[in-house]
Formats: sequence, structure tokens, C-alpha cells
Amino acid sequence: MWKCFLTRTSRCFSTSAGNKALKWWDHVAPAPKDPITSVTEAFLADTSPTKINLGVGAYRDDEGKPVVLQCVREAEAKIAGCDFLESVSSAVSSKLVEESVKLVYGKNSDIIKEGRFAGVQALSGTGACRLFAEFQRRFYPGSQIYMTDPTWSNHHNIWRDALVPERTFHYYHPDSKGLNFSALMDDVKNAPDGSFFLLHPCAHNPTGVDPTEEQWREISYLFKVKNHFPFFDMAYQGFASGDLDRDAQSIRIFVEDGNLIGCAQSFAKNMGLYGHRVGCLNVLCNDAKQAVAIKSQLQQIARAMYSSPPVHGILLVSGILSDPSMKALWVEEVKVMANRIQSLRTTLRKSLEQLSSSLNWEHITNQVSSLTL
Repeated sequence: MWKCFLTRTSRCFSTSAGNKALKWWDHVAPAPKDPITSVTEAFLADTSPTKINLGVGAYRDDEGKPVVLQCVREAEAKIAGCDFLESVSSAVSSKLVEESVKLVYGKNSDIIKEGRFAGVQALSGTGACRLFAEFQRRFYPGSQIYMTDPTWSNHHNIWRDALVPERTFHYYHPDSKGLNFSALMDDVKNAPDGSFFLLHPCAHNPTGVDPTEEQWREISYLFKVKNHFPFFDMAYQGFASGDLDRDAQSIRIFVEDGNLIGCAQSFAKNMGLYGHRVGCLNVLCNDAKQAVAIKSQLQQIARAMYSSPPVHGILLVSGILSDPSMKALWVEEVKVMANRIQSLRTTLRKSLEQLSSSLNWEHITNQVSSLTL
């Protein structure tokens, strides 16, 4: 049976049950495989009993299994039977943001006392980056983002989907397996004044190469001179050195120099909550009035993207960070994990050198990474 609908093009469409509908999605090809998740897929498909997963940089025990921290178990017990089954309350959200920001700027920072930051909870570090990328596009249309070469592969996807053009700047030196500092400084100097830069404050992903304190000071000074905006993606706070304050030192150097900054935080690795997607985005502002305005814009962007984040992970993180005893336990557990990672790196290097390899393996202990080996 055929029906003819008179339209401007006088096209006829079949309503026969045996005919297919319009081919809406025939032009869609499979997306390229993600370089990180594809490693995990290969790991799962491999039948070798000695296989090791070097995909997602989450902490594992000696058997390659995820670790549930004791502080998380205690927080779980405290929120058992919690009535929060709807959206996150403003009190819980504010507590998460306030405690998260203390990890960035320091618990006694004037920034927190004066309310000079706009902070919102986010879907882990990825969600925090995506929120900022959209914020950048809306309020600095036509701006670019400079990323280290190389950087975490998903950074490219995040800013691309926000329609923010990407540039790269020198970072890793493949010959020395260290930082190409002079080339980095040249690129920062030659970038147009007022450019956006994406920086890794500690445990650079994927190279594990971090600037020294003195190098960070030189970078910060040049940023101030050039009026660049640094956006930090802090995914591994605590894992680089075992010290939360030390791993935030680079950010605090920029703040001391008078730079305004943005920062994405994730609790996926340092609390072992990868599946809960808990994170925070904060933007440092000139004053509290500006902070209120920017926070309202960030909340509006989040509202259109995902409305509100899942409540369970937020209750866990805010509970741990706001309880002195649980936070102290978490700090100690982070230190234990970081020390074990460093010990594993030392063992790996020694094992390789004992094989009488002609290669130099110093970079294994010189570099910093969250990956267990």
C-alpha cells in the first residue's frame, strides 16, 4: 500500500510493513578507539595469566585488583541508610567544594576566608575540564587552549567538543626523557598575550615528568608577565610525592605571584573512587562579587549538561574531608600508596639493570606517575 503526501517536493513514501524506515543513521561510522580504554579492552581479552593492565591509571594491589581504602569503608558505614536519594543538597555540595578547595590553596588560605573562588562539584576531573572548556568558549569566544605535547589523550576530546581550538607547546624531551624546559619557556613567551594554557600540577600524564620548584617559579613569572591564564588539571594530588600540600605547590606558586587560575580536581585515584565520578571545578576570582557571578554561570552550564551529579560519591568525599579523623586516615593511606608506587618503580629499574641492558633506565625512578607497575 502506498500513500502519497503532497509536499513542496511531492515525494511519495511507502508505508508497507516490509520496507525500511528512512536511513537516518546509515552515514555514521564507528568512532576511533580510545587509546586508553582500548588498552583495558586488550587486557580483558588476553588470556595470559601474567598479564598486567597499563591502561587507566588507577591504584591496584599486588594481585592487580582495585583497593577500597579504609577511610572509604568508614564513610560508607556512616552514610548507610542515608535519606539522600534525590538531588544533592546545597549544604552537601558546598561542603564538598569548600573542603576540595582547601586541598588546592591550603586550609588557612585567604582565598577561602574571603570567598574569592567560584566552585562547583563536577563529574570527576573529566567533567570539571569539560565545564571549564565550555565556560572558556562562552566568555572568551575565539580563544585557544595550549596543551603540553603530549598530554592526556582525553584533553583533546574535551576541548574539541567544546569547539575550542587547540595548540600545543613543548614539554617532553624524548631523548633525555625529561622536561624540555627551554623550549617550553620559548613557547609560553611566544604565545599571544592572554592565552589559555592547560597545565598538570603534579604527576604529568602521560610522561610522569614534572618541573622542579624553581622551574615552576620561572613559568609562573612568565605567565604573569604575559597575562596568560593557567588551568590546572589535578588528577593525582598526593600520588606524586605522598604529600597533598607538596603536590599542590605549583598551583600555590602561581597564586602567590598574583595569577588568577582555574583548577579541576578528581578523587578517582587518590580515594579509589573511579566509578563514583566525584570532582570539583574552581576558578580563582578578583573578589567575592565576581565569584558569585562566575559560580552562577558554571552552575547554569552544568544544569544543561547533566543537571546534578550522583549523590553517593559526593557524600563519601565530603564526609571524609570534613571529618578530622577520617581525613587523617585518608592522608596516611595516600602516603602509603604513593610510597608503594615509588618502591615498585625502584624495583622495576633494578630488575631491568640486572638484565645487563645497555639502555639507561634512570627515567623510571626520575619520573612521577600514579600507575602501579
